[in-house]
Amino acid sequence: MRPAELKPRRTALSHIVLAYAIAGVIVAADMLTKRWAASSFRDGPQTVIPGILTFRFTENPGAAFSMFQNAGPFLGVAAVIAVGFIGASLARPRPTHEVVAFGMIIGGALGNLIDRIARGEGFLDGKVIDWVQLPNFPTFNVADSSVSVAVAVLLIGSWRSGSLASKQSKTDQEAMDRVGRDDV
Repeated sequence: MRPAELKPRRTALSHIVLAYAIAGVIVAADMLTKRWAASSFRDGPQTVIPGILTFRFTENPGAAFSMFQNAGPFLGVAAVIAVGFIGASLARPRPTHEVVAFGMIIGGALGNLIDRIARGEGFLDGKVIDWVQLPNFPTFNVADSSVSVAVAVLLIGSWRSGSLASKQSKTDQEAMDRVGRDDV
């Protein structure tokens, strides 16, 4: 194989490594903060910034931000499928913002999946620990935040790519117009 043929494979491999390294950091941060929340706030909430930020231990049988209560098994299976699908999609070259976002999604999904596996008695029915509370917003954790930030990164990256593509398209069209006028 020539070096030019190796570069896409190396890039894909480095993107896979980057995504799973990010996922690993997210899972570790999520697990450590959940353990801290369970030991520090089980007896009652701790106000950090009055009226803005409170740390409160809660157990959530549903999805991120306390949605879909008692749907743990379904959400656990969905997390496994999502991690598999995203992991497989990393084999193709992707922009770096997508790789970072995919790593964050994998980490968030695995962080909450670990709770569903380790903190329940049945199949994926464990409750997820949530502990960050903002006013007028459901309590959440690092894993939930990671997925939300990843979606924002994907949206911003998509928007920027679209605006860059439209600028390039406009420049290409202007060049074509100039060529057409020069031919007359």
